Amino acid sequence: MVQKNDRIAFVYAGLAMLCWSTVAVAFKRALSYISTAQLLLIANYVALAALILPVAVQGKIRECLQQNRRQIAFSMFIGFINPFVYYLILFKAYSLLPAQVAQPINFIWPIMLMLLSIPLLGQKMHVISLIALLVSFGGVLVLSLQGHANVFSIEEPAGVVLALSSSLIWALYWIFNMKDKRDDQVKLMTNFFFSSLYITAWCVLTGQMTAMPVAGILPSVYAGLFEMGITFVLWIKALQYATSTARVSNLIYITPFISMIFIHFFLHEKIYLTSVAGLILIIGGIILQQYGAKEKNK
Repeated sequence: MVQKNDRIAFVYAGLAMLCWSTVAVAFKRALSYISTAQLLLIANYVALAALILPVAVQGKIRECLQQNRRQIAFSMFIGFINPFVYYLILFKAYSLLPAQVAQPINFIWPIMLMLLSIPLLGQKMHVISLIALLVSFGGVLVLSLQGHANVFSIEEPAGVVLALSSSLIWALYWIFNMKDKRDDQVKLMTNFFFSSLYITAWCVLTGQMTAMPVAGILPSVYAGLFEMGITFVLWIKALQYATSTARVSNLIYITPFISMIFIHFFLHEKIYLTSVAGLILIIGGIILQQYGAKEKNK
């Protein structure tokens, strides 16, 4: 049993936030040289290796091998949803949109989670939740303008739809994952194992199992380590040490703002006023939705 310590929790959370803030740059750099599937192929295997290490160090390999058929089947299903389908769609959105647009839109998943909770968990939508929904989707619309003032001048609407779809898939994954009571690191590693099989088969079938330039491989390795692998372990540790998971979880909303700084300096994207305004609306809607959920529970 981990002894609660908020100071340690915030250190782990801060490291996770820093890692997640940089990965949008890695995505765009990699996609300049290789395809979305090739990026996922490399990142998935790197993440799998990064997840196996702490599982082995903590003596949980036997626990992995002793999973029953139902648990294995569930990981086969979950691994297909995320990382396989989720990241293929997310990376495609990044290939079509500026990083400053794709990253914040993907961040709308808590609102998607609220929407999915209505049919899947039988929850009701309250007035505050409806307002939060409108505010966040208004933020998506503003972000999509990419510096333009005319709503009919949205560039790459397909990319916007894909980014929204990725957030929907992540919310769906979150709902399914809540029902899985296995050790977090064990089930995460198992999910990535099956995802590695899916992406390998996909690359073979689509003729993408080819030589790749180093300029595309290196940022893909970085993405595997700091988007999928090490960072998930850091975040799990932060939640384990925290006396209040809500306090730590709220820190994650700083991530897209830090990410915009990295995007500006490393990708040299001019940050649009619409990007900042849209991001503020999205985060504002998410915080409003959380407030509404707390009021409902009271």
